This record gives sequence, C-alpha cells and structure tokens, in this order.
Amino acid sequence: MKKELIVHRDPKSPVSEMFRTLRTNIQFMNADKQLKTLLITSTLPEEGKSWVAANLAITFAQAGKRVLIVDADMRKGRQFNIFDVSPIPGLSNYLSGVVEEKEKQEHNIEDFIQDTDVDNLFILTSGSVPPNPSELLVSERMLGLLDWVKQIFDIVIFDGTPSLLVTDATILSRIVDSTIIVTAHNETKLDNVEEVKKGIENIGGKVAGVVINKIPISAKRYEKTYYYGSSSRGDNQTKDKRKNVGNYKEYEDTENKNMEKFETVKQKIKNMQEEQEDVYKTIEPYENEYEEEPEKVETDKTQDILNQIKDYLTTEKNNLKNGEKND
Repeated sequence: MKKELIVHRDPKSPVSEMFRTLRTNIQFMNADKQLKTLLITSTLPEEGKSWVAANLAITFAQAGKRVLIVDADMRKGRQFNIFDVSPIPGLSNYLSGVVEEKEKQEHNIEDFIQDTDVDNLFILTSGSVPPNPSELLVSERMLGLLDWVKQIFDIVIFDGTPSLLVTDATILSRIVDSTIIVTAHNETKLDNVEEVKKGIENIGGKVAGVVINKIPISAKRYEKTYYYGSSSRGDNQTKDKRKNVGNYKEYEDTENKNMEKFETVKQKIKNMQEEQEDVYKTIEPYENEYEEEPEKVETDKTQDILNQIKDYLTTEKNNLKNGEKND
C-alpha cells in the first residue's frame, strides 16, 4: 500500500480526520438527493486531485459504503500506481472495446473492475492511452457504464483530468451528480478556479466545493490542526522539493526520520532504566544494613549526651544540697 493512502495507513491522523469531515460535508450537502457519482478535478496538473480522490474514496469505504473509484484521466492516469494494481485493461479499453489486440471485442464491465487492498473499495483504471479520450466520454457506452455502476455501487468517484488543459473533466461534470475542484495553496490562481467553475456550470454541471491542498504547516501546529492535503515547512527550499517528490512524500519521509530518532532515544532511555534497575538489585541486599547502622550510631551518641547531661544535673543538685547543709 502506497504512502499516499494516508487514510488507510494512518486512519487516526489529523489528515484522515479531515478527509472524514470532507466526506460528511459532501453527504450533508446532498441530503435531499442521494449522491451517487462525484467528480474530482483541478485547474492544472500537480495540484493533488488524484491524491484527494483516492483518500476520499477510502473514507467512504471505511464508512461501510461499496465504493468504485474510476480513473477518468485516460491521458495520464495514475490511480493504478497509487493502489498498486494492473493499469490494463481499464476505462479506455472498455469504452473502445479494444483490450489487448487491435480488434474490438465484447466484454462485460465486471472484467475491467479490480479489487484493492481496502475493504469495500474497487477500482477501474484509466487503461491504455486512446487517441480520442473526449469522444469516448460522450459515447453511449459511457452512459451505459454510468447507469450500471450507479446500480452496483453506493458511490462512484471519478478522478478526472485538469479542467484548464483538456475538456474531459468538463464533459464528465455534466453527467455526474456533483464536482469538487482541488487547488494548491499559493499555487492555484483564483481566476483559474473561477474559470473552471464557470465552465462546469455553463454546461449544466454542479460544483460542490473547493479543496485547498498543500497547505504548509509547522510540526507543532500539525498536532493541533486539521487540514486538507499534504504538509510541509513553509520555506522555499522545502516548497521546491515538495513539487519534485509529489503530494505528502516529503512530509512522510521527514516524519519517518523523526520517528526513527524518537524510537532510538526511547530505546536508550529504556536501556538506562534497565541498567538502573540492575544496579538497584545489586545493592538491595545491603540496603537495610546501610540504612540501619548509621541510625544505630546516631542513637548511641544521643544517649551518651543525655547520660552526660543527666550526670551533670545530678552532680549540681547534690552540690546545691551539700551547700545548703553547710550554711
């Protein structure tokens, strides 16, 4: 299981809790009408839409829902890599009818859906890169697929393409129940978000909301704050590294190193405690003797002094009596 699937690997983390909050908000926003299909898109690449789609799908599966995640980015799909499943056959192969050979063949949709390591979660990968992705999404076969998955699954999450580059996600937004736009903190332009939202609504699609990803946050605030997306320090060097390694990877690597250091220090402390216990066990037989002997010595000294005082007082008393007799 990939590190990107934080909700599955660490369900008690603040990031996982934030995804559960997002899941709840989505459900309540569509309380009057049951949401069955949800599209995740972004304005441009590298904003984290695939990461958000994967972890959001897991939260629905953890809630007992039967979930299907569909990688609808038939140009550069990466859900197969995130969930570590076979990339082919996938969505493009089903829609085109071309699986392994150059001939069209009839296959059932079940032949293209794969299990994942997450209970209740299934995946339909993007498949082979076709020459005409947009045309496949508006085909009758696509509408038939949508009707079928809505009957079999409680919720279907589509990982779409970046909306400003190609029209694939915009096309999908018209036939799904709702859409979420993923943005990147300090990277995504507001004008681009407005343009994507307007494009979706112009063709009859609905936008449920916007998720802000890649918010920098300090390690101290991480313990107290819930947020969407990956985390990193706010300096430019870290920001550049984050772009290269992808969502959450840098943060995870740093956290793993810190955890290794912590475990090392913890083990050293444990060793010191064990050594201390061994020393104590060694001197324990002599402890009573060590404690009782000084006490006895002190008692003897005190008694001697008291006896001396008593003798002195007795002598003085006798002297006084003898003096009175002489007078």
